[in-house]
Amino acid sequence: MRNTNRLRPIFLTFEQWLPRWSLQHRLCCSKPVSVHSNEESRADKFKTQIATGPRFHYFVKGASINKQQPVITDDLIDTDKHAYLPEDSESGNSRTVCFETYGCQMNVNDTEIAWSILQKKGYQRTSDVAEADVVLLVTCSIREKAEQTIWNRLRQLTAMKKRRLKTRVPMKIGVLGCMAERLKSELLEREKLLDVLAGPDAYRDLPRLLSVAHGGQQASNVLLSLEETYADVMPVHHSPQGYSAFVSIMRGCDNMCSYCIVPFTRGRERSRPVSSILEEVHILSEQGVKEVTLLGQNVNSYRDTSEEQFCSSEPGQLSRGFRTVYRARPGGLRFADLLDRVSLIDPDMRIRFTSPHPKDFPDEVLQLIKERANICKQIHLPAQSGSSTVLQAMRRGYSREAYLELVDNIKRIIPGVSLSSDFISGFCGETEEDHLQTLSLIREVRYNVGFLFAYSMRKKTHAFHRLQDDVPAEVKQRRLEELICMFREEATKVNSALIGRTQLVLVEGESKRSAQDLCGRNDGNLKVIFPRQEVAGQPTDTHTSPINPGDYVLVKVHFHSAVAVSYDVFYHTESQQDFSLSIILYV
Repeated sequence: MRNTNRLRPIFLTFEQWLPRWSLQHRLCCSKPVSVHSNEESRADKFKTQIATGPRFHYFVKGASINKQQPVITDDLIDTDKHAYLPEDSESGNSRTVCFETYGCQMNVNDTEIAWSILQKKGYQRTSDVAEADVVLLVTCSIREKAEQTIWNRLRQLTAMKKRRLKTRVPMKIGVLGCMAERLKSELLEREKLLDVLAGPDAYRDLPRLLSVAHGGQQASNVLLSLEETYADVMPVHHSPQGYSAFVSIMRGCDNMCSYCIVPFTRGRERSRPVSSILEEVHILSEQGVKEVTLLGQNVNSYRDTSEEQFCSSEPGQLSRGFRTVYRARPGGLRFADLLDRVSLIDPDMRIRFTSPHPKDFPDEVLQLIKERANICKQIHLPAQSGSSTVLQAMRRGYSREAYLELVDNIKRIIPGVSLSSDFISGFCGETEEDHLQTLSLIREVRYNVGFLFAYSMRKKTHAFHRLQDDVPAEVKQRRLEELICMFREEATKVNSALIGRTQLVLVEGESKRSAQDLCGRNDGNLKVIFPRQEVAGQPTDTHTSPINPGDYVLVKVHFHSAVAVSYDVFYHTESQQDFSLSIILYV
């Protein structure tokens, strides 16, 4: 039997625990004192000590210290100051920074946000890597090939850094974006190729990170945020021609497709407040920008809940036959509302959006695209596969039949719409029959533009943990080539229908094929090549003038290929609205 006597001291009453002198004092008092009152007085005394003791700012460098209880004011709370860094250490001091951007349009926008933040801190921008004090690579992790490109570039920059003269400021190398979040350990610890690492939600922290790096230490911040949209950061648009700009409206993705790394590198979906978006588009319009592309990983799932008036109990509508892996979210100002407001800002400004998910195309969005003249009649509709079996394994939330029903609905509501898509060849478990179904889908839909890739498994994804990458590399490549051939064949047929038709084209600049030609894009986002020449501003004008980037030109097709068409030019103007009558005359 256990000896329980040893355990008795643990269960002493409060009276037994008190020292003997305390008990005697309590018994001799003329007025009895309860144990509870003693406890309360001690608690009150402790609270008083806490309330009158030193506050957090007492321990912060530079804070005023008084014997009296300090009063914390706004000037003492400065989240932009870091007491462990020297004063003015976050200033760029005219250091030069060079950005190299890889991957999608979101990375282009991220570059503009990061540059806006650094520019305010006194950094200067250069396009010459050899002259840069800081080189920042804005990276992509969507495929292995994209990451390998960055690894190779980092080794080149490291060699350049070692060759730099000691009399010059040491070069600092940083990686921003998706690859920073995904491969932080390998980049910082194993390879030791860089000084700064910043994830997609940490660009505000770049001045501090660079300050730490200039002090000789590696610095990183790859924390993902549930709220960061950079709504108060006005991007510095760096388009060479200045005619086109990207505007980010949301960040992150909740779809959790089994092949996709984006939810793990860019975090959960959150939408930028509509007021911030409209302000930026207004500014771009005043600057003469002629085309704005609204950006997001799942751009048409936009849902702004920043204002109480946007909140309601009604869930958002999905395309018929589509579903999500998450519960329907009620309330918020939706994509159709945003698209409507943006398109009304400037009738001469073309509006595009990318990259959408097929599930978020309710009829109200399609009707708005049809009715609003400056919303381009071009829709990116990523299919990824033509096989319902593969689509289920991909966790796309729809079948082949539902996708084709959506395509029919889009073509019915928006006649002449231009469609583009993404396809992956050789996904986990894909059979030859699955591959043939994808080929038949391309043939049936007849896309104008396509983006096709062989499957590349990414760590952290659902496929990495649950599926087998069992399609051999050579089979993936062969299937990819067959998809490309099918796409080109069908795109050529679609583009042949444009011969002899009049198109409105926004001029981008000089063609890469010849200095004698200019290039631009039509409403359907098809690349257009036409001769550099002086043409009239209106059909009735006798005076001619050169065509400049940002001009609209009216052209007629006389040659086409799968990816580009060639035109004769009729006339040009700076306003899209000037063509409304003339197109009717020429068609």
